[in-house]
Amino acid sequence: GNTFSASSGYKTRNFDAILKEIKQFFQAHEAEGTHAGGIHLEMTGQHVTECTGGAYEISDEDLAQAYKTQCDPRLNADQVLEMAFLVADHLRNA
Repeated sequence: GNTFSASSGYKTRNFDAILKEIKQFFQAHEAEGTHAGGIHLEMTGQHVTECTGGAYEISDEDLAQAYKTQCDPRLNADQVLEMAFLVADHLRNA
């Protein structure tokens, strides 16, 4: 998995690590001549602070502001839109 405990004690994920994993996933499929059927992202339309990074640079210290998950950390509305555009850009340029 890509979750870890932040210095603040919250279970989190890092935006850049998620993006790197997605790119590696598509690169592995390309190398094997197979096609990825899609990706799964833990996400919410709410403005939570559960995953670090992204354009708004959510830090470990920011997690407490709106950490609402009862299970796994989710990308917030802004982060998931950013991720979608970055993944689309990666696929377009692959």
